[in-house]
Amino acid sequence: MTFKEQILQGIPNELPPKYNYSIEVNRAPKRKDVLSKAEKQLAVKNALRYFPKKWHGELAVEFAQELKDFGRIYMYRFKPKYEMFARSISEYSAKSSQAAAIMLMIQNNLNPAVAQHPEELITYGGNGAVFQNWAQYLLTMQYLANMTDEQTLHMYSGHPMGLFPSSKEAPRVVVTNGMMIPNYSKPDDWEKFSALGVTQYGQMTAGSFMYIGPQGIVHGTTITVMNAFRKIESSLQNSKNKKNAVSPPSEGTKGRLFVTSGLGGMSGAQPKAGNIAGCITVCAEVNPNAATKRHEQGWVDVLIDNLEDLVGRVKKAQKDGEVVSIAYIGNVVEVWEGFYEKNIFIDVGSDQTSLHIPWTGGYYPVGMSYKESNRMIREAPEQFKEKVQESLCRHAEAINKHAERGTYFFDYGNAFLLEASRADAKVFLNNKNEKVSSSSLGEEAGRWAYPSYVQDILGPMCFDYGFGPFRWVCTSGKPEDLEKTDKIAAEVLQDIMKGSPEEIQLQMQDNVTWIKNAKENNLVVGSQARILYADAEGRAKIAKAFNDAVSKGDIGPVVLGRDHHDVGGTDSPYRETSNIYDGSKFTADMAMHNVIGDSFRGATWVSIHNGGGVGWGEVINGGFGMLLDGTKEAEERLKNMLFFDVNNGIARRSWARNDEALFAIKREMQRTLNLKVTLPNLVEDELLENLF
Repeated sequence: MTFKEQILQGIPNELPPKYNYSIEVNRAPKRKDVLSKAEKQLAVKNALRYFPKKWHGELAVEFAQELKDFGRIYMYRFKPKYEMFARSISEYSAKSSQAAAIMLMIQNNLNPAVAQHPEELITYGGNGAVFQNWAQYLLTMQYLANMTDEQTLHMYSGHPMGLFPSSKEAPRVVVTNGMMIPNYSKPDDWEKFSALGVTQYGQMTAGSFMYIGPQGIVHGTTITVMNAFRKIESSLQNSKNKKNAVSPPSEGTKGRLFVTSGLGGMSGAQPKAGNIAGCITVCAEVNPNAATKRHEQGWVDVLIDNLEDLVGRVKKAQKDGEVVSIAYIGNVVEVWEGFYEKNIFIDVGSDQTSLHIPWTGGYYPVGMSYKESNRMIREAPEQFKEKVQESLCRHAEAINKHAERGTYFFDYGNAFLLEASRADAKVFLNNKNEKVSSSSLGEEAGRWAYPSYVQDILGPMCFDYGFGPFRWVCTSGKPEDLEKTDKIAAEVLQDIMKGSPEEIQLQMQDNVTWIKNAKENNLVVGSQARILYADAEGRAKIAKAFNDAVSKGDIGPVVLGRDHHDVGGTDSPYRETSNIYDGSKFTADMAMHNVIGDSFRGATWVSIHNGGGVGWGEVINGGFGMLLDGTKEAEERLKNMLFFDVNNGIARRSWARNDEALFAIKREMQRTLNLKVTLPNLVEDELLENLF
């Protein structure tokens, strides 16, 4: 059968042969065994409803074994035999070009060169799933191939509920992932209901079909690291605390050290970002396969597997003022402790382990190998949890020692501080500004010892001004189309920059530089995609220029999107909305309004998720995709939707009294006369001091 015929077939007519597992592919860890006997029977019963009754006897035994072996039913037997990658949009069997674009994006998320655990349909983050099982993939692709522009496919946590009549103006697909009743949104609830086959953790761009490989986070990490060094540059040069450590004088970021961890999914972008930012990057990774994969892809310069060699290489790089990225195959705690003992000064530190799933392979304890840890996850999960928490305490203690020497550490939104606090590590500050654990605080109100990167960097410097991770994919699959879009975007940004106020000039210049150097930085993995940080004006003008180019035949159709980690797409009190101080950072109205507002303003597909980055039950986030096909209708949609998608977030941030957001929304209201936003009246703190 041809590729198109296999797509149109959906669930095959004949039962495929049993699947032989690949030993070369990076496999997902076994999940916790949390179901009772009756619940396991229900999980198999749920899985069998995708298939004809005549297959049930054979598949029931097989699915029960999958549940026992992996903690999930992935239906490996039904994984298609064709190669999984984003084809040109013209190669898909589809009645709707919008549906064909979504098929392309789904296949990119499952491309083994892109996905972290492709066999288990997981794109990144250890559990960021596109689908729960291969039957859902087959049915979804079949629906998309047959749907028209007057139908909408509704998807419940990977499950295609069906095609419903709608209109040309409606989204072609509406996605929800992990949307639980609040009282059933704890980590063990995710384990239970995912094992039952009734929900999934879509992370952010995994379950919304908008992942573009590690390039997506490269840019965000580059912006973050560059601004972190800018933030500390003068203080580091003058710091008296540096007298006990060795950090040679350097020009800009050359020879300065950034230490972090994680090379698996999105975290694999960190070394590349460090190179672009112009520093020394040391990134620890316990999984040798993940580290080797990033090295082979050219995303990290050097592989080192012992601490002594790492220390020597870093000292040389500091002395010579190098720009180099180093992957250390080992535990990051060893790096923090070893560098302290060897007197190596760390300028900037963070962490990108998957601490939203600390007990199931998201974080590996120091002193244990990768294989030993995975065995303990399966055989002794409670002991593994103890080991993780002990390791988190050592991790935090080592960071605290470096911070006393002048290291700037920030939480990168992966729940490091949250899980370290739950382990009773010293990550709070008391009223005396001393680092203490939560148990030591008593009734005293404490605050985090370290800022979130959104609090200190991306929030005030980017999100509040409306700048966030705008992205696009050239559906032709042609590198030359991507080059043309890079050139178009650079020209648009340079033109906007001429009239930009001083407050946003730095962000504009960073992104002009980024897009001009994008090809040279060799960022493409999977689809021909690009990302840059832009505000509403930049996004709309770039999108219109793309649509014009499609209309003229200069390039093929373009898919627009963004990371959920954006100005208004995500409500997450420990990350995206951590710089909201009016008490509303624990609410999720902004993200809900974003997805609803985008859906009737022209999005081709929309998604809303529980969980992403910081963990299940800790965040609500949403995203969109939009196909630019060169038509006037596409131009109208991009104007309406992109404007709202950004300014909804700025409005919320301005109501929280954020100065930068107030500046941005007032400026937008002056330019857009039919925009009317409620502005706060500022209150003097002295007025409140003696009220209670």
